[in-house]
Order: sequence, then C-alpha cells, then structure tokens
Amino acid sequence: MGKFSTDINRSVGEFRLSAVLLSVLLSASASQAQPQHTLADQCPPSFALDSNNQCRLRNLYQLYDSLQDRGLGGLKTALPEHRDGFSPQQIDLGRLLFFDPVLSGDKNLSCANCHNPALGFSDGMDRSVGARGHVSQRSAPTLWNSAFLKVFFWDARAHSLEEQAIGPLFSDVEMANTPEQLLADLNQVDAYPKLFKQAFPDSEDAVVISNIATALSAFQSSLISLNSPYDRYAHGDAKALNPNELEGLNVFRSFVARCSQCHTPPLFTNQQVAVIGTPEPAGLPRDIGAAETFDAERLRGGFKVPTLRNIARTAPYMHSGRFATLREAAEFYTKGRGHAVPEGEELLLHWHISDPNLTDTELDRLVDFMGALSDESFMPNVPTQVPSGLLNSKTSISLVTASGE
Repeated sequence: MGKFSTDINRSVGEFRLSAVLLSVLLSASASQAQPQHTLADQCPPSFALDSNNQCRLRNLYQLYDSLQDRGLGGLKTALPEHRDGFSPQQIDLGRLLFFDPVLSGDKNLSCANCHNPALGFSDGMDRSVGARGHVSQRSAPTLWNSAFLKVFFWDARAHSLEEQAIGPLFSDVEMANTPEQLLADLNQVDAYPKLFKQAFPDSEDAVVISNIATALSAFQSSLISLNSPYDRYAHGDAKALNPNELEGLNVFRSFVARCSQCHTPPLFTNQQVAVIGTPEPAGLPRDIGAAETFDAERLRGGFKVPTLRNIARTAPYMHSGRFATLREAAEFYTKGRGHAVPEGEELLLHWHISDPNLTDTELDRLVDFMGALSDESFMPNVPTQVPSGLLNSKTSISLVTASGE
C-alpha cells in the first residue's frame, strides 16, 4: 500500500481515461471564447423552492417518526436533521467553484480532484494526493448526503459544512491557497464577481471568504442519495432487493454481525468515532485519528464511522484505503477482535468489534447488500468548462469521468 499503491491507482486511472481526456483537451483548446455563465433559478432534484427563494429538501423519510421502529436497523426510521435553505443561485455557484481549479494555490487542483463524482465523490486512491504531489495520511471520504452529517473528516475535527469546505482550501498539503490569494484570483475572473452578486445580492462585497464557504456548503448539501434499491425496499417495495441482497440485509441487521449498530440506517452511519484496529499501510506509524481532535488517548486510532451509501463506488476502504475491495473490508470484522493490532500496541477497541465468525457465504451476502445502497440518480451536472477557463490534466479527469463524455 502507501505511495506505491497511490501511484498505481493514479497510473491505472490516467491510462484508462487518456483517450477520452485527450479529446476533451483538444476540444477545449480549440475554443477561444469563454462561455457566459448564469446561475440556476431552480432547485436541484429532491428540493422544493419556497417563497423565500430557498431550497427545501423533500424525501419519504420525512414521513417517519424517528422514535418509532428504531430497533436494530429498523426500516421506517427518519433521517437525522439536515442542512438546507440555500438559494438555487448559491447551490449553483458552489457547483462551479467545486470544479474550478482557480480555488487552489497553483491553479492545478479542484475540489473534484479528491471528490470525483464518477468515483462516489471520492478519488479511488488509498490516500489522497494534494498540492505538489503530497500524499495525504488518509483517503478522501464521499460527499453524498453531507447535508445530514454533524461532524466531518475522518478525525471528526469539523462541525459544519462551512468548516469542512474551507479547511482544505488553506491546508498546505491539500489545495495550498491563502485567503488573500483566493480572493484576488476570483476577482480577476470576469464572471465571478457577477456570479457572487447573483448568489449573494445583499452583500456589498460579495466575493468574500464567508460567501465562498456558503456556496461550497450549499452545493454539498444538494448531493442527495436516497433512492437506492434499499430505500425502495424500506418504503414498501418488497421486490426492490433481490434474494441475495435481502439475505445480506438480514445478516447486516443481525445480533451476530451487528453492522447496523454503527452503520445505522437510513444514513448508514451513527456519526460516532470508533476504534476498530484496522492496520496501517506497510511502513507507516499508527494514525492516532480522533485522539488529536479530542485530546483523548482513549480515542487513539479512532475514526468517524463512514456512511455506507454508494460504498460500492468508493474503493479502496478504511481511513487509509487499507482494503482494496468490500469483501476484504467485510472480512476484517470476522477475523477476531484486535487481530490486526501489532503486538505491544494498545488500542481501546470499540465494544462492537467482536468475533462474529461469519461464513464465506454470509460475507458474500453482506457485499451484495452493500451494493444495494448505491444511488446516483441525482448526480449534479458537471460543467464542461468553468468560469476561470482553467482546464488541465488532473481537473479534466474529474470532469470526464463524471460526465461520461
């Protein structure tokens, strides 16, 4: 694993997309005129526009009382509280910013480099690569259903969408920009001051850091995935899951496997930090995770429980991409409590990490069920060109794979 694995992942992805990428680059180079960008005045799918020009989320889970049928992975259970109330213009501005490498210090990275729509809003790498080729300590988590989350990042260090959106912009090892440079760069793009004014008409100076954070948060809040085969089954379609997936659901909810106690439906995370004892990539020291966030030694090696929605799209798995497949990740939990913790290292493992001794068939069915949590029907439109006009090999991979062009 480690950097060698990261290099392999990157090389394979670039080779697979090289022919399509070349076509897009040539097409972009041939066009001299920049497109005229206007912001949407309608909400994304699953949102309704109210009389205050705010987008309000609508879904069937809002019909359920969260105090009823909770049980162990109950089906008719409400989702957690969510963020909404952004305007269509703010969401659309955030979409353009998300794919624009002008946000990075060297103009060579966009948010979509690490959160590629075609890869479940992850990047397909064991550990993400940021500015100047810096290999991160951790993988890029998905952004689907971020509107429902209370804490962000693997180590739970952020407590709002805004904090999560801004952090990477000014991290020296991620997008490596500064507030002063970012504002100057955006103001130098003819379209952006006008677009910001459309999205924030009450702001005297619309191009400010707080509005950038709001726009990026608005876009992330619009990434809703709630129409998977599992969701249709939960809402009453008995045929939405095939026999293998249904058998996997029963394993998932069982008192033996106990998957649903941490990956709690319908969000498929309880949003808590758990120490589970996954191995680090070869040659790397223990990532202490949330112990640093909370200054708590008992959380050493602890990480936020990730959502399983669209999990089939976000390989590899765990905080450092330690497992290449869902089968490997599922098998980790049945190999024995603490089996991957090196001798002499003490971790306070979560009490749910036990010895379920699942069979090969049960593991296969779990993988089948997790595949039934996939839903990308509300995939946002990926811009073929961004307001800055910047287009490079890294950004293009994100655009091409997501749009399928």
